[in-house]
Amino acid sequence: MVIKWDVVIPQLSGDMARRAYIYLPDSYEEEPERRYPVMYMFDGHNVFFDEDATFGKSWGMNKFMQDSGKQLIIVGVECNHNGNQRLIEYSPMTYVNSELGKIKGKGGIMLNWMVKTLKPYIDETYRTLPDRRNTIIAGSSMGGLMALYGVTAFNHVFQRGACLSPSLWVAPGKVLELIARAHIRRDTTIYMDYGENEMFNHAASAESMISAAHLLLTKRVNLALRIVPGGSHCEASWEAQIPIFMDCLGL
Repeated sequence: MVIKWDVVIPQLSGDMARRAYIYLPDSYEEEPERRYPVMYMFDGHNVFFDEDATFGKSWGMNKFMQDSGKQLIIVGVECNHNGNQRLIEYSPMTYVNSELGKIKGKGGIMLNWMVKTLKPYIDETYRTLPDRRNTIIAGSSMGGLMALYGVTAFNHVFQRGACLSPSLWVAPGKVLELIARAHIRRDTTIYMDYGENEMFNHAASAESMISAAHLLLTKRVNLALRIVPGGSHCEASWEAQIPIFMDCLGL
């Protein structure tokens, strides 16, 4: 079952409403004493249903969860579609885009809202396991960059993260600085991948992935790093990786 409702993030977009989604396993109603881990996902409109997805194709996460029977709550929040706001909200740092100019990143504001407003609401409203060991973060592209930021800079909240096609190339030096400064516990598990057919879409992609992976390994992170054969930068490709990253994260 997927429930939809509207949320506002005043710190980022005033009173503009955006859609939020929560997936509850069938057992949620059948076993009223049971509590569940929670995975938070970016670009929530692309997670569950094709009719809500930006390009008409979602991850199909609802179908996967139903078919697999995995016992997990999944929460997704829609991005801000206005102009460059998705890039701004999904960037932990300020950087210069060759086409758009200066992007003043507000990813820290977004993560703080998720941790201090969204997560408490979910934990109070639903039967979650709210501890760090049962709190996961995931996303793709700029959302993948945010997932990496969340699981490192907010490692006291998120033990595990899935970072699919993360946009490390936007500011690789600053990404490495974020990882280097982060206090990351040794029980942290991170899945990170790039598709074979997207690796060279940006000049810095391969180098930044290798550098980020090396730094994570020096911090003793349990890292699963993949180049996806035939993989590309799209929801259909990310959908195909769901069973793999779920297994890597122990879900």
